[in-house]
Amino acid sequence: MPALAHFDLADRVAIVTGGARGIGAAISAALARCGATVVVWDRDPSPDSDGLAVDVTDGGSIAQALEETQRRHGHVDILVNNAGYAGLTAPLIEYPAAEWRRILDVNLTGTFLVCQAVVPALVRNGWGRVVNVASLAGKEGTSNASAYSAAKAGVLALTKSLGKELAQTAVRVNAVAPAAVRTSLLEQMSPAHVETMISKSPMGRLGEPEEVAELVLFLCSDSCSFSTGAVFDLSGGRATY
Repeated sequence: MPALAHFDLADRVAIVTGGARGIGAAISAALARCGATVVVWDRDPSPDSDGLAVDVTDGGSIAQALEETQRRHGHVDILVNNAGYAGLTAPLIEYPAAEWRRILDVNLTGTFLVCQAVVPALVRNGWGRVVNVASLAGKEGTSNASAYSAAKAGVLALTKSLGKELAQTAVRVNAVAPAAVRTSLLEQMSPAHVETMISKSPMGRLGEPEEVAELVLFLCSDSCSFSTGAVFDLSGGRATY
């Protein structure tokens, strides 16, 4: 990795959902490097961390985690919705309805429920940043991944809508749309599916979690002042719009 950017996030408290591994862990580490206090919300947080066990599809679980986060730290400034589930890769006509529902519940409804709970706290603060981790699949539609593509497209639309709703506040809402990134999430997909995604990249490689984290850092900082409701690609040149 080249020299890393630095943003002053001292005294900021950040929630990162799905932050125990993969992209979420890289984002958590980057935020902490810049001085933020990071609280990981994950179904399986590391036992030696400040993390909380949270199911993002359960409003009660989210409410309890927010209450505990505010009890420990007094306030929340940053929310990174990273929790995700890729699910099966299969043609739409063969796709199990239960798997479709689970993928939408985690990726889209989970993002909605966490935003609904946490955003009021950011608005009360008079400053806040929300970053939703989507996917290039939500822009392009990936074959044999109809549920995941639809869920991430929903996250992008949610981001645009919420960004407009909060535009007159000091809360900025943006999304990142990575192409395939080297994480354990790829293990849920067939090797052929992963190779297809790599072959579409002009750079001919996977992204790295730390590369996603660098962009998220900017979106969580004071430097991101005039961008809201926007989508930022990390695609190795693959994105065309």
